[in-house]
Amino acid sequence: MPNYWRKTAQYLMPARKPVAVPGQYEVYPTHTLSEGLIQAGFDGLAEEFLKHQAVIIDGYQGVFFDDWRKNLQPLFDQKGVTVNWLDVSTALKPPAEINRLIEPFLGGSDPLFGRRATLSLRDFFNPQYLQSLRPDPLFDLTIIYGPGAALSLAEGLLVYVDLPKNELQFRARAQSINNLGAAAAFDAKAMYKRFYFVDWVVLNQHKQELLSKLDIVADGQRPAEVNWSKGEDIRRALRRISQNVFRARPWFEPGVWGGQWCLGHIAGLNPEVPNYAWSFELITPENGLVFEQSGNLLELSFDCLMYQEAEAVLGDAFERFGVAFPIRFDFLDTFDGGNLSVQCHPLPEYAKTHFNEDFTQEETYYILDAGEDAVVYLGFQEDIHPTAFQQALRDSYEHGKALEIEQYVQKLPAHQHDLFLIPPGTIHASGQNNLVLEISATPYIFTFKLYDWLRPDLDGKPRPLNIERGMDNLCFEARGKYVAEKLQARPVLIEQGPDWALYHLPTHEKHFYDIHRIHLKSQVEILTEHKFHVLSLVQGRAISIETSQGERMRFHYAETFVVPAAAGAYRIINEGEGEIMVIKAFVK
Repeated sequence: MPNYWRKTAQYLMPARKPVAVPGQYEVYPTHTLSEGLIQAGFDGLAEEFLKHQAVIIDGYQGVFFDDWRKNLQPLFDQKGVTVNWLDVSTALKPPAEINRLIEPFLGGSDPLFGRRATLSLRDFFNPQYLQSLRPDPLFDLTIIYGPGAALSLAEGLLVYVDLPKNELQFRARAQSINNLGAAAAFDAKAMYKRFYFVDWVVLNQHKQELLSKLDIVADGQRPAEVNWSKGEDIRRALRRISQNVFRARPWFEPGVWGGQWCLGHIAGLNPEVPNYAWSFELITPENGLVFEQSGNLLELSFDCLMYQEAEAVLGDAFERFGVAFPIRFDFLDTFDGGNLSVQCHPLPEYAKTHFNEDFTQEETYYILDAGEDAVVYLGFQEDIHPTAFQQALRDSYEHGKALEIEQYVQKLPAHQHDLFLIPPGTIHASGQNNLVLEISATPYIFTFKLYDWLRPDLDGKPRPLNIERGMDNLCFEARGKYVAEKLQARPVLIEQGPDWALYHLPTHEKHFYDIHRIHLKSQVEILTEHKFHVLSLVQGRAISIETSQGERMRFHYAETFVVPAAAGAYRIINEGEGEIMVIKAFVK
């Protein structure tokens, strides 16, 4: 199809699993379902629908439901079946009323930040109009469709069409979709803000409420074709992986400071891009889980696993975090690229007060790879004066004047396998020629840029700075000797065996998570001890993870994966030559 409906250079995930490059990082990791459990095509869906008098097709904002209607209607016509199509969007409140409803959560004129909404999806609808969406006995079949369709009082086959967050953003950039209840598409960054703080909040709550009731789950990222499965089979698969091991599907994005490491080391990416700045390896709100059967692929949002199996996944962290998966892994690639902006992240109380976030963005930089001249900017110089620093930032921004940032911020050499600690409020940036494995708390958009080297974004527009917010959160005690003593991890040997060793890479006292590194020549067994483990192979070619439940999966260099707490125990098996290293993060 013409690519008018998505604006990106990234490949659309195919409906069938491509052949992976043996022994290399896999961009479409999958979890296998039993034979016959993933169906391909609208023909089979139509047959399922015809077993019922009413069908409710709910799903995520951004799904092309009108295309579903166009694909299905000819199949019903061939059978001589009359269909009453009812679009649930006709029951939405008027856009002006919805704008008034969501206005308190959009942050006013702030281009980036709002407050996580305290609304429900039902608040967007006129109750009387919802109640009017009923099967009509004059038709053989009634189909109620669109986000929120299940809020109608109609009963019937319940279908949910999911859409990966990366594809939703690509569609928003192409202005082929709207925000929930919006009259039209608008600037992609403003749409993203509304998605993050409003739409995703209410749609995720709705998805969570529906998950246990779904009869059919479908993948909505390809307009002209569909893969689908029975809800009970998906729920069974989620239960299985919550007891074993899983890997989310990563996705990649270019950026103004992006580098060339991913392009040189990861097969299957589109090479016709200027760079790759990020790999979203494991960020619960935006990643998906991909199921495969006989080559057919079906992607479901990662958070579905949490909605159904959070306690099994999180173990003793469930009481604190509920259905929120609290740790994220992602890559920041600056090889032959540029410096990140000099930035900080909000303090916990600030994140709650201003953004209604239950926990904040606390980070570490694990240096997976580094050039000879690689550096990290971290912490202040001993003689920092906050007022003078703030004035220098303002002068630079207002007058377009380059700032000698090293007068204020320390510049530290970065070497492979170093770990730099970035608790909330700490000033920091990755310099050029790093591949940073960012091991962090899950919140991921709350970056207060203080200085950005006077450069525009990829769209040519100035990158917004957040000097005032940054100054409200900066921890000026992270200065001088404190940086060397408190913000750089020094590995400590915990225990060792004949051909393995376990090291502690201590995080900061303000971090809620901790980090271990396993050095291994052959194999070792690890107990989860009621904790989930997020892991990545940071040295070596490949490993296998074998759980006590009998599952076995292979992972390659730089791939991120999760062993849930409920797995109980697992074995790491080195499948290459020489010593390997595996990073393991977990809640303290």
